[in-house]
Amino acid sequence: MVSSKQMIVFVLPVIFSIVFGSAVMADTLQKPDRELNMWPMTFSGESSHGKPSHDSDIEIIGLSNHYTVLEPVQIQVKINDSSISCGDLYITIYTSGSADVVTQGGYFNQCVKDGKMFPNNDAFSKVIDSPGSYKIVADIVTTDLTNLSTTGTFTVK
Repeated sequence: MVSSKQMIVFVLPVIFSIVFGSAVMADTLQKPDRELNMWPMTFSGESSHGKPSHDSDIEIIGLSNHYTVLEPVQIQVKINDSSISCGDLYITIYTSGSADVVTQGGYFNQCVKDGKMFPNNDAFSKVIDSPGSYKIVADIVTTDLTNLSTTGTFTVK
């Protein structure tokens, strides 16, 4: 049978943890302005309109300055660094001037083939149905966990 010392040492802290955690979670969920603040991400090689900066190893190909609400944003990413062979490609479109994600796509285990274009055997194609200004970020995480990134901006009318 469980002695009172064992009850105090082992069971009581578990009960208090559950009660306290539930109270904190309930209080947090009641706040309508709560925000999930993820680790801040920094991007190297930031550029505008998909043109690489002087130290960028990747660039966005096929990005126009203007799109209509029915026209898909179709891009590819070109690798300019011969040392990159494989990695994961992430393409994210944000509302310009904010961190609100509009859409994103992930292409995993992409390896450089002839032409050094990502995604392989696939295409990033998304329709943005709200007029406004947008920022697109292409980010490649290589197999050795090197992060390469570039950005571009466009407008939807």
